[in-house]
Amino acid sequence: MKICVLTGDGIGPEITAEAVRVLTALDLKIEMEVALLGGCAIDAAKDPFPEATQKLAKAADAVLLGAVGGPQWDNNPRELRPERGLLRIRKDLGLFANLRPAILYPELANASTLKPEVVAGLDILIVRELTGDIYFGQPRGIEVRDGERYGFNTMHYTESEIRRILRVAFDAARKRNKKVCSVDKMNVLECTQLWRDVAIEVGKEYPDVELSHMLVDNAAMQLVKAPKQFDVMVTGNMFGDILSDEASMLTGSIGMLPSASLDANNKGLYEPSHGSAPDIAGKGLANPLATILSAAMMLRYTFANEVAARRIEDAVKKVLAQGFRTGDIYEPGTQRVGTREMGDAVLAAL
Repeated sequence: MKICVLTGDGIGPEITAEAVRVLTALDLKIEMEVALLGGCAIDAAKDPFPEATQKLAKAADAVLLGAVGGPQWDNNPRELRPERGLLRIRKDLGLFANLRPAILYPELANASTLKPEVVAGLDILIVRELTGDIYFGQPRGIEVRDGERYGFNTMHYTESEIRRILRVAFDAARKRNKKVCSVDKMNVLECTQLWRDVAIEVGKEYPDVELSHMLVDNAAMQLVKAPKQFDVMVTGNMFGDILSDEASMLTGSIGMLPSASLDANNKGLYEPSHGSAPDIAGKGLANPLATILSAAMMLRYTFANEVAARRIEDAVKKVLAQGFRTGDIYEPGTQRVGTREMGDAVLAAL
């Protein structure tokens, strides 16, 4: 199993180090090589996604990523910002399907800002299309028209792009509670009218899965009002970006949520849902559990090793049950630990 490790920026090196320790402890046949992506790559190679990283990522079976970004690169030209590296690697590897589970562990029910009875038992999977939509659409830019600055972006999807991400969602639902909610804005956007039309067509291929539709503004509201009504949610790139971050906070901390970005053959890039947290970088305070759980998703989806994936997930559950908490999920009566100590606890549970 060849894994390309991209530690990234901010807390990225700290959290990926703990995930690498966990993967190594499983005593599997794994080869890992480290490369640069994001701000660190800009500083070293003047490119957020250097050619050397491109070659290594393509040659690997899977990619483990920490996080990218930081305020020191915010004023760079757009093509020299860390986030461009993230968009480019997704496009370069054909990673069109982003899977973000939002699971509330019983021990963290009080960490959510919502009432425990609203979120207890929460288990949602958000499936986000990752390589199309307004983030990649052309034309785009900022120019001067009639004496004033004019910004524009283009939202578009092809029928085949919509169809393939919907099938990912329906296939996932078949392994869960057999419910798919497709999120769009068809009452305003023609692009998402097409999305709904194709969703209805694909839904007929899965008669055993219940398909519903929801406008994105209502979906955002329902995630806060009654989140447990959802099983699998599927939507486009921009809507999915927003809704998955909203769903992550239902669980109490975005520091707990992993993600997978897959191509058509389940080669994937695995990363925590949170950012680079530059304010705590280098202080040993970051929560590594989302990255460790991302490694579990890697074992499940790319390497089809369900046993190893469950070993990691069970170890995380045990650590939480034992009361270990990083600062983002700490509450009185639990034991506050740092990044390394949380990794030690997971290794001990393994």
